[in-house]
Amino acid sequence: MVPNDMKREFPATMEVNMKKKSLLLFACLLMIVSCAHFQDKSKGETFKLYNISVNNKTGYIDKTGKIIVKPQFDMGDEFSEGLAVVSILGGGVGFIDTKGKIVIKPQLQFAETFSEGVASVYVDGKFGYLDKTGRIIIKPKYLKAEPFKEGFACVLIGAKWVFIDKTGKVLSALKFDLSSEFSKGVARVSVDNKWGVIDKTGKIIVKPRFDYIRNFSEGFAAVKLDKKWGFIDKTGKVVIKPKFDLIYSFSEGLAAIQIDKKWGVIDKTGKIVVKPQFDSIKKFSEGLAGIKIDKKWGFIDKTGNVVVKPKFDYFSSFSDGLAKVDISNRYGYIDKTGKYVWEPSR
Repeated sequence: MVPNDMKREFPATMEVNMKKKSLLLFACLLMIVSCAHFQDKSKGETFKLYNISVNNKTGYIDKTGKIIVKPQFDMGDEFSEGLAVVSILGGGVGFIDTKGKIVIKPQLQFAETFSEGVASVYVDGKFGYLDKTGRIIIKPKYLKAEPFKEGFACVLIGAKWVFIDKTGKVLSALKFDLSSEFSKGVARVSVDNKWGVIDKTGKIIVKPRFDYIRNFSEGFAAVKLDKKWGFIDKTGKVVIKPKFDLIYSFSEGLAAIQIDKKWGVIDKTGKIVVKPQFDSIKKFSEGLAGIKIDKKWGFIDKTGNVVVKPKFDYFSSFSDGLAKVDISNRYGYIDKTGKYVWEPSR
């Protein structure tokens, strides 16, 4: 099992979402913020695509709201490395490019987005990996298989997780009860209900002694010890004492913290820079963070000022100036002033 804090951020229920096994669960991906970077070679510019839903069909728009891939798919995941997972009812799951052309036929039972040139796929009850031509490069034989990150992927064999490279070779003899993907050269692992950290040789560099560890971000990792949260560095040294009820990872130099059921923000010294006052806070992205007040979401800046009034049922973090928002299960995109670039639709 991979830690829940690795899961995608949109919507809220997906923070604890386990890996999908069928097209029914794959439907949840429609609500994920979806975007693709691709290169205009004539201008040397990078563009991004965002998924939309019109009459229950998924397509993709650019940052201006122009439709690039017309709504035609029953479900559509985010673009990654120029390809996106889509499904057609009565067919299966396949991949399209940024022009909407099908490059891998929709005939798979399940597929993850591409990462480092390969994608996890589900075939006859087992997980394996294929490349961008659709060729299986690691035979489906695992109970679960996570995306490749920094050259390695964690896979489930029996009741234990191990790390493999792109040839299928196991990283080390060590096996873990739980594990995360590699990030910045390290991965979190769990042994006997305690969490530690390994490096890319498989060596344990932070002995499993914490109740939980989140991914490292900006040099620090959030840790839980004796029901309180703080931060460690990559040597395992505690840099911010565990004293908070809950915390999120650092982003743009700031981290959300919870004290007595209210959320605020600290800097890397542990100093509170936005006092706990919100029902929830998400990580900062492009200078803004999502905040929850009375069951609705809006955005604050780094001083704690509300810049987009809370009125959304949920949202995705800002990316290239846009954020995906949800109002009554209708999805649209706003800019940093709260103005709609794409009106909420279904």
